[in-house]
Amino acid sequence: MIDELARLQAASAALEPAAGQRRELTDLAAAHAERFLANVAEEPAFSDPRPLDEATEALAVRETARDFADVLGVLEAQVDHSGVAATSPRFLGYIPGGGLYAAALGDYLAAVSNRYAGVAFAGPGAARLENLLVRWLADVIGYPAEARGTLTSGGSVANLTAVVAARDAGGISPANTDQAVVYVTDQLHHSLLKSLHIAGLASTEVRTVPTDAMFRMHVPDLELLIQADQAAGLRPWLVVGSAGTTNSGAVDPLAAIAAVARRHGLWFHVDGAYGGLFSLCPEARPILQGIEQADSVTLDPHKTLFLPYGAGAVLVRDGAHLLNAFSASADYIENILDQPADLSPADMSPELTRHFRGLRLWLPLQLAGVAAFRAALSEKLLLARYFRRRLSEVPGFEVGPAPDLSVVVFRYRPDSPDADAINAELQRRLQREGRAFLSTTRLSGRLTLRCAILSFRTHLSDVDETLGAIAEAASAIDADFAST
Repeated sequence: MIDELARLQAASAALEPAAGQRRELTDLAAAHAERFLANVAEEPAFSDPRPLDEATEALAVRETARDFADVLGVLEAQVDHSGVAATSPRFLGYIPGGGLYAAALGDYLAAVSNRYAGVAFAGPGAARLENLLVRWLADVIGYPAEARGTLTSGGSVANLTAVVAARDAGGISPANTDQAVVYVTDQLHHSLLKSLHIAGLASTEVRTVPTDAMFRMHVPDLELLIQADQAAGLRPWLVVGSAGTTNSGAVDPLAAIAAVARRHGLWFHVDGAYGGLFSLCPEARPILQGIEQADSVTLDPHKTLFLPYGAGAVLVRDGAHLLNAFSASADYIENILDQPADLSPADMSPELTRHFRGLRLWLPLQLAGVAAFRAALSEKLLLARYFRRRLSEVPGFEVGPAPDLSVVVFRYRPDSPDADAINAELQRRLQREGRAFLSTTRLSGRLTLRCAILSFRTHLSDVDETLGAIAEAASAIDADFAST
């Protein structure tokens, strides 16, 4: 047995490299990262993926060790330059952007130390740091001292966490689920409906409240729908507003919705995954007025604070509801639960064991300061208005409503009988050409292009280059249509 243990120890030695080996590995990884970052500005915003059979063979897990330089070569060839480049300053198709370098350092340090952030006893410093960040986020949106929250993997888990807290606070159970009513708009992010399903609420009635010309919830219709459901013996329970919709970036009239929710006893949840953290900017606060009155709010630092993917948050105005929904115990941890100084993140979350994700937010805030984030967000708000104004001056283009935040929607040749096909082709040409990546959506049933400006790397020159790429693609389409 002793000989076998010695053999196994030697066979697993590669799992614990010595100091010199660690330095070599770190230097190689840092050089790889530097090569990648050096080309971010010139990198295509979209590149076709590598062939599946080639990628499968190159990425396959092997029984024996591989040289790290060779492994990094595979990563560069098969992963780093394939599909959308979320690090590109002209990645304008979807809302997440960037990937702060300081956040990557935070992830590295969190993984090396492997601090357990779920339970305060096990990682008091880590839990305290995350609780401090949650308090800072609550202060940003204007929540009171009794608010609580947790850092999540993103907006989907944050929305699910809020739905479960609202369900338990409202006493919604299998016995009355089919009497409960939820109010949303057709601009709702689909993760909310998915959250209702996961939370056992698929049988709830979901009412779609009409929107106005700006794609914002029409509050008088919300009031009428609630009154009708109450008269029918149903139980209006949850209303969901958006602080920046995915489709157009519209912000619902949050203060007016909050007033209706209070009057009728509904839980008011705001999906602010995209737009809530624009509360950092004085010029955006009037648009977001009322977010501080919501019962719960979803935020995504991996959107509006430029972090790498996997950084969301949920806040609940009365933190007791979050604790009531998620605090739990077990025999094997009963001797570590008496921790009055700091709340455990696990008591406010579906997760117990998870990555110490708070470090990826804390470190950039420490190194850059909040002022740098505020300036970057204000720049994006201004760039969106600049993009819309410039595009409105180009013949053939119809721009959508003035942006509430940093998403601009537009169409080319909107009066053409083939307008949807023309705009789909415009997006495809931009994608193939690769200089800028934009996406499409449907608004009022019409295919619409959308430009979401949010990467911290996106500046005036990138917007100008994107405008040029759009104009060139439109001219090419006109030429093709003229020749047919």
